[in-house]
Amino acid sequence: MASGRNQARARAVGSARRTYAAGTRSAAARRGNGGHRSRFSAVRLLLVAVLLVAGVKLVQVQWFDAAALSAAAERQRTQTIDIPAQRGSIVDRNGAKLAFSVEVRTLSVNLKALHKSMDDFAAKNPGTKKTFDSETAAAAKYIAAKVPNQLNEQQLLELFHKQASFTYLLNNVEPSVAADIVKHFAWIGVEKRALREYPGGGLAANIVGAANWRSEDKDVSKHNLHGLVGLELLRDNDLAGTPGRMMVNTKNGSDNVVIPGTERDLQAAVPGSDLELTIDSDLQYEVQRQLADYVQQSHAKGGQAVVMDAKTGEVYALANDKTFDPNDQSTWNTDDLANPAVTTPFEPGSVNKLVTATGAIDYGIATPESTVEVPGALQVADKTVHDAWTHGTQTFTTTGIFAKSSNIGTLLLAQKIGEERYANLLKLFGLGQRTGVGLPGESAGVVPARSQWSATTFGNLPIGQGLMMTVLQMAGMYQTIANDGVRVEPRIVKAKVNPDGTTVPEPAPKSVRVVSPETAKTVRDMMRAVAQNGKGLQKGTAPTAAVEGYQISGKTGTGQQVDPRTKAYSDHLYNITFAGILPADHPRFVVGIRLDAPDTTLPVGHSAAPLFHTIASYVTQRYQIPLSDGPSPEVPLIITP
Repeated sequence: MASGRNQARARAVGSARRTYAAGTRSAAARRGNGGHRSRFSAVRLLLVAVLLVAGVKLVQVQWFDAAALSAAAERQRTQTIDIPAQRGSIVDRNGAKLAFSVEVRTLSVNLKALHKSMDDFAAKNPGTKKTFDSETAAAAKYIAAKVPNQLNEQQLLELFHKQASFTYLLNNVEPSVAADIVKHFAWIGVEKRALREYPGGGLAANIVGAANWRSEDKDVSKHNLHGLVGLELLRDNDLAGTPGRMMVNTKNGSDNVVIPGTERDLQAAVPGSDLELTIDSDLQYEVQRQLADYVQQSHAKGGQAVVMDAKTGEVYALANDKTFDPNDQSTWNTDDLANPAVTTPFEPGSVNKLVTATGAIDYGIATPESTVEVPGALQVADKTVHDAWTHGTQTFTTTGIFAKSSNIGTLLLAQKIGEERYANLLKLFGLGQRTGVGLPGESAGVVPARSQWSATTFGNLPIGQGLMMTVLQMAGMYQTIANDGVRVEPRIVKAKVNPDGTTVPEPAPKSVRVVSPETAKTVRDMMRAVAQNGKGLQKGTAPTAAVEGYQISGKTGTGQQVDPRTKAYSDHLYNITFAGILPADHPRFVVGIRLDAPDTTLPVGHSAAPLFHTIASYVTQRYQIPLSDGPSPEVPLIITP
């Protein structure tokens, strides 16, 4: 009975549990359906929010930030390159190039970046044989083979392994060679540069000067060829031009690999102007050669020579015995870079007697045939003046005084001219003033101010002592007489030729009338006797200057130099000079020559007349100068009893 009661109780409990579970499952089922719907709604809301944010971002990127992002992307694959301006050429009067530029490349390497890229490559490729050492060794071997005349393999290896983050490898590499090297070794940097070339080497180098690549300015756009000396320096603004800028696309951000066809100018480079000189390069070469040879033969310290157009003042040749090769800076010597023909004045000696001759004729003091009693000595203040040879009182013609180069006769005529008129003539002839030839460093020479003349000054100036002039100024005096009394400023630059081909002539040179045409012709004719080869006392000082078939007018000079040790006039150091007009009857050219302290015991050291003869002979042939109307007449120089 108890068992029955227990079974009944168990059924009741089981029934109760089943009833509870069913209700619970039903309620759970109802709650479960609601949860799925809630999660689905939340996901939908989330997706909508994401799409909304993406849409906003898309609008921002495509609309508001488009320009900035595009520019950023462009910067990652473009590079701005400064374009050097093409430097103008320098040409002679016939168009022959004395200086021009060629495009070259400079190779470099970022050693720090190369080390890192090689290390990164090795880390990603364990066991690779491609290392910094192997890569640079291959590059050194390849480059050395491509440029055998510059650096060898060992020198390149030393550059690759130097303790630096960056190094330049080579300059002045041909563009095609540089492109080939970079094709094989993309990590090598390339810079576009220019090289100045001087096909004549030392030809007219003292005039033209030199230019080289300059990159010291922080402004990269100013890195270009710039002048160092000569016209290259003085006219740098005309020659240099204006640099430009270009944008290019590069592969993978590499500065070296430009995508062809992507180049576009931001600002085009403007080439520099050409300079056309008055120089004749053939004549310049001949004068340089002959001068250097003569200086060597005469054992002189140096020398200068100039050839000028008698009418226009254009300089056809301006030479120094020393020059330099502007193509090779390693050979330059500071002294050789100078241009003494315009920078270094000297006491000219008797060539300055032209001033007294001109004054004597122009002021009516004498005629070519009038005579002067010339004693063997003349006292001027506390100084006794002698002639170069010993003689007693002799009767000289005015022509003879200058043809024989009598110091005493010259001073006697100068005293009649007077100090004031003589000082004015010096000024009119351009002495003590720069000629304005258009070359750097030109000296004005030295003429003592009138207020500073002492009692002996007027005993020195007429015979070419106590004042200083350049060889160009000296030639300018004779150009005045050759040009019928009108001094024309010499010039060496004829015109500027702009990049568009238009020619801009240099400003017309100034001219000054010094004396009348009649005076100039009389003096010119009188000075023909200097080259007269008469007998005995009727011989001029320079018969060796004569050129067959042509009348020559000129003057010799022997000016004492100051001995640097004693600070007094030397008895063995001289400036030996000659200035001449060719031809005298129809002047075409003027030639001026100076020898610095030659050995005057040698025939070639005693006079510069033979050098004038050689130069003048070449000039007559090169320019096919017509022969003179006849030989110079022989005239009396010293009247003998």
